[in-house]
Amino acid sequence: MADVTAQPSSPRQTHPRRRSSGRRTLRGVILVAVAICVGLTPAVQAHATPSPEEIEAQLDKQWEQLEPVIEQYNKVHNGLVKNRKKAAELERKIKPLAQQVDGALDRIGGLAAKNYKLGPAAEAAALVSGDDRATLTERLTMLNYLAGQEHEQIADVFAVKSKYDEEKAKLDTLIRQQARQDAELAGKKKKIDSEIKRLERLRETAGGTFTIDVGECPPVTVTGKAAIAVRTACEQLGDPYVWGAVGPNSFDCSGLTQYAWKAAGIHLTHFTGDQWKETRSVSRAEARAGDLVFFFEDLHHVGIYLGNGKLVHASRAGQPVKVASIEYMPLAGFRRVA
Repeated sequence: MADVTAQPSSPRQTHPRRRSSGRRTLRGVILVAVAICVGLTPAVQAHATPSPEEIEAQLDKQWEQLEPVIEQYNKVHNGLVKNRKKAAELERKIKPLAQQVDGALDRIGGLAAKNYKLGPAAEAAALVSGDDRATLTERLTMLNYLAGQEHEQIADVFAVKSKYDEEKAKLDTLIRQQARQDAELAGKKKKIDSEIKRLERLRETAGGTFTIDVGECPPVTVTGKAAIAVRTACEQLGDPYVWGAVGPNSFDCSGLTQYAWKAAGIHLTHFTGDQWKETRSVSRAEARAGDLVFFFEDLHHVGIYLGNGKLVHASRAGQPVKVASIEYMPLAGFRRVA
């Protein structure tokens, strides 16, 4: 017991232990620091710099959410343009009708004034003055007859004008609604463009090179208008994707299909949903080059079929017009244009 209790008070034995403990502590700190540098730093760097392929996968995933908004904008904007044209056409038709109504009302007003002047007071004056009463009555009868004719003529004009006015009022209401939607979607356009740019900047941070293969269109196996559409679409290989664009140097998906078939003399609306309705369904076994091929349940993507499971399409921002497999996206169906 005496030996044990005496040891802590001995400076010779206590001092070396403190030095040894200090060395162990310092060694531990160094080892931890090395572990951090060796074990954690590479992981942080790897997370901060994903590969170009990983970023392309992120872009693909993000694009599935962005493209439906783009096609909705195409739908609303095209509807707005069409309805504004209809409203302008109705306005042109209403204007001459309004002039006819105004002219007829002026004439009736003039007749009414004459009738008023030749009314009971005039009849009394004619009796006093000895004028021929029969002549006055004939004149009043003629005025009433003429006024009646004006009323009959103007009734038809009123009916047509009323119909146009009603149509115009409905169109004006629809245009106001579409204009609000157009403005809202235009606001979303800024956010979409901002998100696209963010993702593209992320791609740039990955460094290295990422080659985009636009592919090659096979020989045209169809004739007529379909052949023209296929050749036109294939001539755009390498052109950039720009949403809302319908050519001639940049396209979005429905813009490319519209452009290709316009060259063949057939008009398609710049909206995937309308293009689906404007064409007829064909089975996959019946599908041929030139047919439209749609993807996703909401039909927000479309391209032109080339045959043998291939299509040419404007895929997304950051990717040019290119040839791809139809298995790349969830297939919705094939549609025959002509």
